[in-house]
Amino acid sequence: MTTSTRGASAPAVLVLEDGRTFRGRAYGAVGETFGEAVFSTGMTGYQETLTDPSYHRQVVVMTAPHIGNTGVNDEDPESQRIWVSGYVVRDPARTPSNWRSRRSLDEELTAQGVVGISGIDTRALTRHLRERGAMRVGIFSGEALGDEAALLARVRAVPQMKGADLSGEVATAEAYVVPAIGTRKFTVAAIDLGIKGMTPHRMAERGIEVHVLPATATVEDVYAVGPDGVFFSNGPGDPATADHPVSLMRAVLKRSTPLFGICFGNQILGRALGFGTYKLKYGHRGINQPVQDRTTGKVEITAHNHGFAVDAPLDAPSDTPYGRAEVSHVCLNDNVVEGLRLLDRPAFSVQYHPEAAAGPHDAAYLFDRFVSLMEGQRA
Repeated sequence: MTTSTRGASAPAVLVLEDGRTFRGRAYGAVGETFGEAVFSTGMTGYQETLTDPSYHRQVVVMTAPHIGNTGVNDEDPESQRIWVSGYVVRDPARTPSNWRSRRSLDEELTAQGVVGISGIDTRALTRHLRERGAMRVGIFSGEALGDEAALLARVRAVPQMKGADLSGEVATAEAYVVPAIGTRKFTVAAIDLGIKGMTPHRMAERGIEVHVLPATATVEDVYAVGPDGVFFSNGPGDPATADHPVSLMRAVLKRSTPLFGICFGNQILGRALGFGTYKLKYGHRGINQPVQDRTTGKVEITAHNHGFAVDAPLDAPSDTPYGRAEVSHVCLNDNVVEGLRLLDRPAFSVQYHPEAAAGPHDAAYLFDRFVSLMEGQRA
């Protein structure tokens, strides 16, 4: 990605790998960027989206037409930087209006060198991605503009998301600790595959001291902190490439330590149990996805950000090297596996984001379920 200074009036073009183009105006930094074009259906929480490491190497199209109304504050980011490769909006706010706002979204994108485009028909683009599937894309503005055939060739030269090993690019390089809020009841080793800041906070609220470890952590690193439970976080990339996290999770399962995974962590559990994974046509991204918890029958509205899913049977439990496993949650839109649960060991996972800072909070109980597993193991 190359960028220059802010230039909201500069012309810009978005080029998809199948040749379709959209012309608009530069939003954020001026220059060029590449990634996988995906769409997010959330109407709020754009700061959480932008700073979610799971969006690494993706150009996010916002389906809500008005973005930036509340500006940018210093409390809501989920990490230390914006991770999206590019940003696409239809009608950006001219002036932010919120008592916590410190600067405009346009200013923040520019400061962090994020190339975006505005003023295009995001509904048409979203429908195109739904019909044709997520695909590679480039955004060009300012001096980066040029012959469309040449721009298309550059887009098609970008690596695809399938086969991408990205968690190591977003994970912490050094371990750190998030202390429990109030009395410390448990210690958890959290494997950072692209963890969001709200996740250890949700655990800390429940009296858990969280040791966040790099994606390269070994089983010795994990058990050196004396964990009552082990957590595997969300993250970007193709789970088929995540051989080290799968190996680490199998070591944890072998010891029957209580285990909880979300998003990428759900896919890692699927692989650890012997299931396959596959790429979804256009993925689930947004904060309005209906999921049923099959253990209770309850339907939750949940926050998602995933382009891959676990291929596991929905109709009956499966035999695995670690006992019986079943699909615990399923998406009501398309029957995609949204959660797994071991019946003979204390381990479970979900494909979505129960920490969801911007909401919804229907799935927050899953952290309590993790606490119950650790209480049961201690007893």
